[in-house]
Amino acid sequence: MIAPADMALLASLPALAFQAVLLFCRMGAAVLLLPGLGEQEVPATLRLTLGVLLVPLLLPVLSGGLPPPPEALGEAISLIATEILVGIWIGTLARFISMALAQAGQIIATMIGLTSPLQGDVDLGAQATVLGRALGAATTVLILATGLYAIPLAAMVHSYTVLPVGAPMAPAAESIARAAGDSLEIALRLAAPFVLGAILFNVGLGLISRLAPQVQIFVVAAPAQILAGTGLLMLLLPLMIQVWHDATQALFLGLPGAR
Repeated sequence: MIAPADMALLASLPALAFQAVLLFCRMGAAVLLLPGLGEQEVPATLRLTLGVLLVPLLLPVLSGGLPPPPEALGEAISLIATEILVGIWIGTLARFISMALAQAGQIIATMIGLTSPLQGDVDLGAQATVLGRALGAATTVLILATGLYAIPLAAMVHSYTVLPVGAPMAPAAESIARAAGDSLEIALRLAAPFVLGAILFNVGLGLISRLAPQVQIFVVAAPAQILAGTGLLMLLLPLMIQVWHDATQALFLGLPGAR
């Protein structure tokens, strides 16, 4: 004879299974995109495995706020689709914020004359500069080494407080555009010394070419531009990383559920 406690547990299994599916939809979709954990170089199966592993860890904590299985199939499908969209939305916000350093690398490479050697990059496009690719890889290392990855993860957990299952989503397009704009602003701040240096350098070359028009000054000065730009980058890189870290941390804390 089955004990009453066992009967109650068996009766609750369908509800727990549905809640686990809802939890995985939001967490799994976000983990595919979160910086540090959801990098494109990591196989999708491993990223989804991480999303699956989060379910048994978080289900006992979050099950009280998750709805039971609805009666209508259409309503269940709607809840699942909404949870996937919420996970993609928060993951995209964090991804855009984290791209500032790589975008700064793209701008700096253009300013110092390193646009010819190109590398494939999923985030920056089919062809990215070597410097942009290098700073993009450094972003992943910095996010994992400094613990910044924990802020978006915590935001995902607490997002059920600010955006419960079944609640209407906030204007996603507006928030994504704002995150992209904030990321570009950080990138421009990081690259500002190189933009100013490139302007002054090219103005100086223009004046020299007027004084000595027979000399192909721009061809002669190209190695000097690369050498000076690389030296300036080595000098400013520690400060750039610190500025990027502080700005990224502040924007991560603005993610839905982070506070």
